[in-house]
Amino acid sequence: MEVKSALFYLFSAVMLFAALRVITSRNPVHAALYLVLAFFQASGIWMLLKAEFLSITLVLVYVGAVMVLFLFVVMMIDINLDALKQGFWNHFPLAASIGAVLALELASVLMGGFRSVRMVAEPAAPAGEQYSNTKELGIALYTDYLYPLEIAAVILLVAIVAAIALTMRERKDSKAQTPGEQVKVKAADRLRIVKMDPVQQPLIPPPAEEPKP
Repeated sequence: MEVKSALFYLFSAVMLFAALRVITSRNPVHAALYLVLAFFQASGIWMLLKAEFLSITLVLVYVGAVMVLFLFVVMMIDINLDALKQGFWNHFPLAASIGAVLALELASVLMGGFRSVRMVAEPAAPAGEQYSNTKELGIALYTDYLYPLEIAAVILLVAIVAAIALTMRERKDSKAQTPGEQVKVKAADRLRIVKMDPVQQPLIPPPAEEPKP
């Protein structure tokens, strides 16, 4: 077995194990850490496929930013696991049926793709020394897939604006702040100095010791 094939099977096995532990781990922090491990293994597989840009982007964006944010959120909020488990078995039949339908759909798509692929594939042309995977990806992204990229950017912008609007709206259980009023605040409005006469407390003598018999 070649070294490349051995590394592929190693990365794939570890990634499958980490993905399984993400959904079976009872500790949310452990689940997030297993997801980081799965991302690293997927990055290694991308590197074996000579997709260096996607591999580095997966590590920098997802592991370096998204998962760190997830870990901070999970560690800062107080998750009540007992409350999450309530009603699990009541919703299990519906969830299991939906999962079975999704599994059948994925199996049909994959099996159809395997049947359409020829058994003997033509060897790909070797890439030259001047070939840049990142350059080719950028050209394809901003030419053939420009409109889907712009649509995705608009959807993400709408999601960001909606998240800010839902967070900053005034509710009875939230404390809304007005930046304009905060800027106008002076020290005299927040601090009041009260002058009081000094009061000296009388010294209390220690209790006398009882005579010993």
